Amino acid sequence: MLPRPLFSLGFAATVSQLAAAGPCDIYASGGTPCVAAHSTTRSLYSSYSGSLYQVTRGSDSATTDIKPLSAGGVANAATQDTFCSGTTCVISIIYDQSGRGNHLTQAPPGGAASGPEAGGYDYLASAIGAPVTLNGQKAYGVFIPPKTGYRNNSPSGTATGDAAEGIMAVLDGTHYNNGCCFDYGNAEPSNLDTGNGHMETIFFGDRTAHGYGAGSGPWVLADLENGLYTSGGDTGYGANPNNPSINYRFVTAIVKGNSGNQWAVRGGNAVSGSLSTYYSGVRPTPNYNPMSKEGAVVLGIGGDNSNAGQGTFYEGVMTTGYPSDATENAVQANIVAAKYAAASLQSGPAISVGSTVSFRATTSPCCTTKYITHVGANVQLQVVSSASTVALQQSASWVVHVGLGNSACLSFESVDSPGSFLRHSTNKLLVNANDGTTLFAQDATFCTHESLDSTGTNSLRSWSYPARYWRHYSGSLYIASNGGPNAFDTKTTFNDDVSFAVTAGFQS
Repeated sequence: MLPRPLFSLGFAATVSQLAAAGPCDIYASGGTPCVAAHSTTRSLYSSYSGSLYQVTRGSDSATTDIKPLSAGGVANAATQDTFCSGTTCVISIIYDQSGRGNHLTQAPPGGAASGPEAGGYDYLASAIGAPVTLNGQKAYGVFIPPKTGYRNNSPSGTATGDAAEGIMAVLDGTHYNNGCCFDYGNAEPSNLDTGNGHMETIFFGDRTAHGYGAGSGPWVLADLENGLYTSGGDTGYGANPNNPSINYRFVTAIVKGNSGNQWAVRGGNAVSGSLSTYYSGVRPTPNYNPMSKEGAVVLGIGGDNSNAGQGTFYEGVMTTGYPSDATENAVQANIVAAKYAAASLQSGPAISVGSTVSFRATTSPCCTTKYITHVGANVQLQVVSSASTVALQQSASWVVHVGLGNSACLSFESVDSPGSFLRHSTNKLLVNANDGTTLFAQDATFCTHESLDSTGTNSLRSWSYPARYWRHYSGSLYIASNGGPNAFDTKTTFNDDVSFAVTAGFQS
């Protein structure tokens, strides 16, 4: 049974009432209760004290559920940190707080190319890729790279056909791409594209294949299957000048669809201010009225499991009925009151920007005198010492920069090839010239982590694929996960192989 509404939206809600309520309490008070409620950061009902999400540990595949610190509160991040200490963790379940059982689990293969490595289940998100604080309390969001996604194909209570619904999500406004499709909302339970109007989801990114907004993006759009939209009628394709490019660190995104040829797109800054309506009116044409929604729930992928999109999810809900703007405005005030803020992406010994460093393998028996070097684009481990040639010493030395793709992490420029950086491509670590693209910047950005071999040194993980760490394997360097489809993903000696002593560079 859903909690009794804390207040009626027929009256002005006070700040204290909003603080006491959760988003789903507010939706219920507005007559449009949540039928799916997902968050890894906090309870979405004031009375909810159950599990928010489950993590699975890389070392032994054990699992534990993360609950809020108290009913209606922020997730207990300390439980996760303790459980995952000295190993890796992924988010294996995002629980539905509504009581309807619409839990999100690893997305299966679909009509589009799927995960590891095409034709299989998608990857699961790293449990540490999106640290935040809410009112100063630490929590973790869901950082979704390409080939990562979640789904529920046995929905309960979600909208089908032309029935009304609302969808809300809090997302990272700085983590996106133009891939298809970083979605949250209503999709097909078959994992197949079954035609126009069979989906209704929030999409966030800068894709311009169909409808899009003003400027260069990213935008809050709607994936309605076979089209991304931000307006209606014959103008559903092309730009909507009323839908602005987003530059907020945290963004509130809303898509809602009514029966009878009515829908809307809204959004705003999740840490201040109110919502704006980017579009409200008739459905796009052709074949989006009436809608043919099927009710499954997706996160990070499209209806046919298209999984080239990327983004970060903190919380989201689906409602029954078409929420009023007043209800959504009260939800926005509640989100602002939660005070989302970014937290540190790095841990372990600090590596100083501007310094020149070298990276030595630590506890792997094969390699404790070997350093990360490169020959051309190829990155490999080699024995290096003070007696080595200057050329070899230079190839083992790296200038530390603020992260090209995220200033909270780091990038490493080759000493002997100025303008070239360590980056990953198809999971292999390479040295390439910076081509100035967003993709290169993201591929060349890495975050420090307390070494997994417990030597007090460093492990380094990809910022854009945070479940993947620098790993030496058969003399070459990869970004590797702790278990996976590739030979270099083997769990055997993983902690040893991903740990490096960071020393002063041989050639400064």
